[in-house]
Amino acid sequence: MMQIALIGIAAGAASALLFASVASGALLAIPLFYLAPLPILIAAVGWSHLAGLIAAFVAAISLAAALGGFFFVSFLIGIGLPAWWLGYLALLARPAGPTPDDLEWYPIGRVVLWAAVLAALVVTFGILAIGTDAESFRSGLRGAIERLLGLRADAPKRTTFTLPGLGEMDAVEFMVLITPPTAAVVALITNLLALWLAARTVRVSGRLKRPWPDLSTLSFPPSGHALLAAALAATFLPGIVAIIAGVFAASLLMGYALLGLAVVHALTRGINGRGFILGSIYGAIFVFGWPMLLMSLVGLTDALLDLRGRMPTTRGPPSLPT
Repeated sequence: MMQIALIGIAAGAASALLFASVASGALLAIPLFYLAPLPILIAAVGWSHLAGLIAAFVAAISLAAALGGFFFVSFLIGIGLPAWWLGYLALLARPAGPTPDDLEWYPIGRVVLWAAVLAALVVTFGILAIGTDAESFRSGLRGAIERLLGLRADAPKRTTFTLPGLGEMDAVEFMVLITPPTAAVVALITNLLALWLAARTVRVSGRLKRPWPDLSTLSFPPSGHALLAAALAATFLPGIVAIIAGVFAASLLMGYALLGLAVVHALTRGINGRGFILGSIYGAIFVFGWPMLLMSLVGLTDALLDLRGRMPTTRGPPSLPT
């Protein structure tokens, strides 16, 4: 127990330092800030979820003491508790046989789905902190963006452009429109990347209890499909509900894009030129970004039609003539 407490305290101090590094204003501080969940996840995955929980509270208390009480709640909700929960789920298991080593581990697909939901909840907390209705939120976010860019609301010259279906739009208004869903996607990627790095680090040290999962078998439960459908439907509602629904829809669609990538990895096994195909896909995603939408469609198609389940039948040897 003493070792777990010491590991949690050390991890919490490291996480707080990574989070507070952004106050320096240096360019290097940005990636360090996004790595703030990593020490908590290493403590949770490598030792126990209790160590991760201690780390989350130690980091939050340290930040509150150094920077103010506001950071206690914001760190816990935005980084600490989501990291602890993902670490807890990653090591969650139940008996699956007569021996203690026969365990059924919590499905990795459900972990990814939880990460998407947590990312959306964190952004929703930020939205409600700015404004509890659509107009006050947009006004507050618009003011923050203008201050960040050094603009004035009454500036005579503003960049405008035309968007299909939206007409002519001010650049700042466009940023107000895309910031909430983009923040949810970034939060999801950050949490999953930190979890992957933590598991890799713990695996190298020999402390990883869970067998490394085959990520090409990633799948989502039916509740994920229902949640995405509900989020997409709610985007047509008025007011702040539509904004929050858009955040959930963006985060879940990103999760289904990761599912689509898993499907592509599975379907290309044994194909000549597999490396070129995967490299081209990842290169197009890195350069253009929009191919992730295609991966979301692939993931949704697999969820409905079970593309990977049909793969052995379509690739089996030809039937003998009767």
